[in-house]
Amino acid sequence: MTEFVLDPNSWMLLALVGLFAGFIDAVVGGGGMLTVPALLSVGLPPHLTLGTNKLSASFASGTAAYTYFRKNLFDPIFWKHCFYSTFIGAVCGTVLVNFISTEFLNKFLPLIILGVALYTLFSRVKEIDNKQLPENTLKLRITQRLQGFTLGFYDGVSGPGTGAFWVISNMRLYRLNILLSSGIAKAMNFTSNLVALIIFIAFGEVNWFIGLTMGACLMLGAFIGAHSAIHFGAKFIRPLFIMVVLIMAINLGYNAWFS
Repeated sequence: MTEFVLDPNSWMLLALVGLFAGFIDAVVGGGGMLTVPALLSVGLPPHLTLGTNKLSASFASGTAAYTYFRKNLFDPIFWKHCFYSTFIGAVCGTVLVNFISTEFLNKFLPLIILGVALYTLFSRVKEIDNKQLPENTLKLRITQRLQGFTLGFYDGVSGPGTGAFWVISNMRLYRLNILLSSGIAKAMNFTSNLVALIIFIAFGEVNWFIGLTMGACLMLGAFIGAHSAIHFGAKFIRPLFIMVVLIMAINLGYNAWFS
């Protein structure tokens, strides 16, 4: 298992980032775009960063998923095809990333984070006021399987922005409003996070102290964020979130490629 010692200042930074990331992740998705750069910035190696992030992210996505489920904003039976395809995709992606070199990941992750941040910034999804689930057809089931495997695989390989991708794709593919789309996103994100976490544990790439600390903060942030999203919507947090992500991604990219 990879060892890493964290100084008190870095520990406090990660705790604060975890609180904010949990909040925005439950509101608009994409908390990993904050937690992954934060973990890399305090010196964690890439594989240990991804594994530790999965531990903390499982707390946040699980808390948010349970909140949406209790509010009747997610139907597990209807989305079962998404579940098992997300599971399979996450297994494939996580196993693959553990065989990718650390040097490559150091240069690859900042580019992914920056690209996702830019996509989230410029993507515009028309607000939809639809609370009705789509008709359960063969086409729908195939769409669920392709969507689940693709996003599960991405979450296993990297992960930042997975929640946001789920929300956006749900709104576009199924014409659902943002609350129903977020409920699906949190449940599937929790599925891929948990699968990836188990595999990273097997590879010895999880820092338990950091992951549990950030996980507790993410849980608190996710609890507040999920209730805020249900009552107020997500628009109020988007500009600040994107600004922070862009700054962190640019800084990481500069350090990885030019420093």
